[in-house]
Amino acid sequence: MTIFVTQSDEEQGFRPCTHDFQTNCGNCRLNSICLPLALESDDIQLLDDIIQRGKPLQKNQFLYREGDDFQSVFAVRSGTLKAFRTTDDGREQVTGFYFPGEILGMDGISNNMHASSARALETAAVCEIPFSSLEKLSAAMPNLQRHFFQLMSREITEDQQLITLLSKNSAEERVAALMLSISARNARRKLSATKFRLPMSRVDIGNYLGLTVETVSRVFSRMQKLEMLAVDNKEIEILDIDGVRNLANVSN
Repeated sequence: MTIFVTQSDEEQGFRPCTHDFQTNCGNCRLNSICLPLALESDDIQLLDDIIQRGKPLQKNQFLYREGDDFQSVFAVRSGTLKAFRTTDDGREQVTGFYFPGEILGMDGISNNMHASSARALETAAVCEIPFSSLEKLSAAMPNLQRHFFQLMSREITEDQQLITLLSKNSAEERVAALMLSISARNARRKLSATKFRLPMSRVDIGNYLGLTVETVSRVFSRMQKLEMLAVDNKEIEILDIDGVRNLANVSN
């Protein structure tokens, strides 16, 4: 995941999370924020037995497409993916970004069909978890079922937050809120919350936040002039976290 962060895992005392598909739930350092949370070692092995790990996705490669039959959910192990839907006039609408330790593909549960597409923004490794096997395992493991429900709840909450961003907030608030989201997600992985590399383009950011590319660039420039951020293309350093929070109109 050193692709994403400016400060390397080695510098922070962590073993790098490679794209090695031989990784298992027991030795993956993301297991504290992924599905194995609070599971006993024997239970982790049972979960690991149903997980499928293939070769890494290459940049722009699809994990699944809108309309595909729903069979599995996916845990991101390294790299970053974006989810998007296609509008009636054929345009792409970005609906989310998924970082290591996060689960995607849950949009297909209700209708047994994926409601969006997912594509790699960079080389990415994922763990495929067949949903039918996960259902059976969850019935026997209350902790696993509870944690999966928590992940689903987080997904719903983030969707609601995006709706709020798009309906009420200014361009500055939207960009600041996204920076805080990435910061918090980095911190959850015990990586730097203030220095990171954006895996998505300005075009994707604008699409996700309902802004033009020019507006996104202007907001970054303004935040840099206010000494809230240091911006070097995709390299971001948050210099004034309280200032960014104030701009995003959120409490500390």
